[in-house]
Amino acid sequence: MNINLQTQRILVTGASRGIGKAIAEQLSASGAEVLLHFNSNLEAAKSLAESLPNPAHLAPCDLSNLEMVKGWIPELIEKHGKIDAIVNNAGIAISVQDNAPTEDWTAAWLKTMDVNINALAIISKEFIEHARGNKNGRIVNISSRAAFRGDTPDYLAYAASKAAIVSYTRSIARYYGKEGIKAFIIAPGFTRTDMAQDFMDQYGEAYALNDIALNALTEPKDIAPMVTLLCSGLADHATGCTIDINAGSYVH
Repeated sequence: MNINLQTQRILVTGASRGIGKAIAEQLSASGAEVLLHFNSNLEAAKSLAESLPNPAHLAPCDLSNLEMVKGWIPELIEKHGKIDAIVNNAGIAISVQDNAPTEDWTAAWLKTMDVNINALAIISKEFIEHARGNKNGRIVNISSRAAFRGDTPDYLAYAASKAAIVSYTRSIARYYGKEGIKAFIIAPGFTRTDMAQDFMDQYGEAYALNDIALNALTEPKDIAPMVTLLCSGLADHATGCTIDINAGSYVH
């Protein structure tokens, strides 16, 4: 099977590092023109764009600022042209103890929700408006195994936000499919990224390794091929599904 994305323009959020970077690299290697979203990591995004084999464009946006998110997709379309697919990968995981002052706990909760689900919902909503006109579009939303099995008390907001992604994506798949829009969920487990390093610094790498069925932690490059397949159109009848990539740490 040869996946050729030469006619596609795809937006990847959180593309400057980690899972998003690996996805952008694989999409570009498969022929896609990639829009690389980043927030503050301009140098990393520039370096990535220069290293990719096919044209790539920088797409800055602070997803924690919903006023910036509103209208962002139409701006990208006006600047670059039709967008065929979006990969909502960007996310944050803020650790806050359950006995923290309520003001601090609430601030962490709201920021997590803004980035992980509220911004994702706005991006998807505006992309759907665009894709309906084209009678074609694909959305790949990166959730987490935490959506299904929960998370530790200091990451309650993260788990809740990732669970919201699941129901939102399923609704898109069920009710926009006949208009050509397909939507998929990828639910990674613990993956070796900068964000995961914060967790390992707190709990230790052995904690993560003991939780999985394989001998090595999942790497970003283990997730990218599945996202590329879903963007290709070769798996459209999987619309609405959740694909677990968690090294056997949660099976449901």
